[in-house]
Amino acid sequence: MTPMTFAEKIAQSGCDPHLAIPESVVTMLQRVTIDAYGLMLSTKQTNYVQAIVKSVLDSGESFAFGHGPHFTVQDACLINGTAIHGEDFDDTFEGTPVHISSIIVPVIFAIGQKNNLSSDKMIQAMAAGSELICRLALVAPTAVHRQGFHPTAVLGAFGAALTASIGMGLDDKKTASALGIVGSMASGIIEYLAEGTWTKRMHPGWAAAAGVRAAAMAKNGFLGPRTVFEGVHGVFKGFASNAIPQDFSYLESFGKRWFCEGLAFKPYACGTMTQPFVDCAIQASKAIAVDQIASIHAFVGEGTVHRLWEPLNEKRNPSSPYGAKFSVPYCIAVGLLDQKAGLQEFTEQRLASSDIEQITEKITYEVNPDDPYPTNYIGRIDIWTADGQKHSFKQQCLRGGQKEPMSDEELETKFHGNLEFAGITTNDAKAAKQQIKQLFTADSSTQKCITALGQIGGET
Repeated sequence: MTPMTFAEKIAQSGCDPHLAIPESVVTMLQRVTIDAYGLMLSTKQTNYVQAIVKSVLDSGESFAFGHGPHFTVQDACLINGTAIHGEDFDDTFEGTPVHISSIIVPVIFAIGQKNNLSSDKMIQAMAAGSELICRLALVAPTAVHRQGFHPTAVLGAFGAALTASIGMGLDDKKTASALGIVGSMASGIIEYLAEGTWTKRMHPGWAAAAGVRAAAMAKNGFLGPRTVFEGVHGVFKGFASNAIPQDFSYLESFGKRWFCEGLAFKPYACGTMTQPFVDCAIQASKAIAVDQIASIHAFVGEGTVHRLWEPLNEKRNPSSPYGAKFSVPYCIAVGLLDQKAGLQEFTEQRLASSDIEQITEKITYEVNPDDPYPTNYIGRIDIWTADGQKHSFKQQCLRGGQKEPMSDEELETKFHGNLEFAGITTNDAKAAKQQIKQLFTADSSTQKCITALGQIGGET
C-alpha cells in the first residue's frame, strides 16, 4: 500500500467533519477577522487598491469591501487581500513571519457569500487554512525569504487552497489535488525591497485568488501532485534555501496542536521585525531630547539584514513610504520624533520631512550573534548623546505577540482607528463589529452577514 503523502494527510485531517477546533482558535479567528475588516476598509482609497479595482476584466457578484458587489470571486480575493496587507499592519505568525488574515479572510468571505456556509463549516475552513500556513512556515524557518521569495505569498497559497476546498465541500482526495495544483500557482519574489514598490502588497490577495482557483479546478477533476510538499521537485525544493534544515514533523502532526491560536497583532504599520525597534525608539524619546542625539547603533538579527538594513543608503533614505515600512532606520526615526508609527507616519508628506533624515543618517548597525530571530523578535539600540553619554534601550519581544499580547481593548481601538481613517462612522463601525461576531455564532448566515459587511463603507 502506497504511504500517504503530507498533502493527503493534511487534506484528510482538514476535511474531517469531526476535526476538533479549540475555543482558543475560534476566538483568535474572530479577532483576526475584526482586525482584517478594519484594515480592508482603511486602504480603500489608496492608489494601489484603486489600481487593482480599475484593472478588473470581468464583473461578478462578490464584494470587494468598500467598492461594491460587482466582482468575480478571484478579483474580490485579490482586492480584499491586497487591501488588508497593503499597509503591513495585519497579523503575523511569530514562528517565522507569515501573514494569515490577508489570505484566509478574503477566501472565506468570497466563498461564504457565494455558498452561504454554516458557521461550523466556515470556522473549520478558516482554522485549517490558517494552521497550514503556520505549519509550513515552521518546516524551514527563514528558508523561503533566504531564497528570495515572500513566505506569505508562497506558503499562503496552500492555506488558501485548503480553506477554499473545505468551504466548497471537496472530499479529501480532491482537496489533496487542490494543494498540489496551487503549488504551481504560488509565487512572489521580494525584489520590491529594492525600491519599495507595490508587489508585496498584492501577494496575499494573489495567493487567496490562486487557492480558490485551485480548489475549483480540483473540484472538477483536475489532478495535482500528491507530493507537492516533500517531493524531489516540491515546494521546499523550489522556494526554500537548502541551507536551512527542513522538519516535516510539523506537517505530520497537523490537527494535533494549534499554532494559529497564537497569532500576533501589530501595534505599528510597518514590517514585523521593525516593531521592537519602534518600541525602543519610543522609550528613548521619553528619556533623551532628540536634538541631543549624536549617534544611534542598533544590534540586529542576521536574517533581517538583507530586508531591513541593506542597502543602507536606501534604508536611511527610503524611495517610497512603502519602502519606509521595511527600513529600521526610518522606523526608529518616527518612533523618536512622533512616538508612534501608524498609517499617518508612512505617507509622502512624512517621508519628505527633513527631520527624518537628520535622524536616519546617524544610525548604524551590527549583527548580534545572540539575537534569537526567528524564534523571537527583539530590539536593542544604543544612543550616544552630545555630552558623550551612552543610553541603552531594549524590547524583549514583539508587542502584540504571544509574550505581550494585544488586549481586546487595544484591538478595538485599532479597529475603530482604521475605520475612522477610512471615513466610517462610529455607528457603522459598531455595526460591522456586531456582524463579524454574528458570523461566528451557531445560527449565523454567512451570506447575510457578509452582505451586511459589504454594504458598509460605500463604493468608490
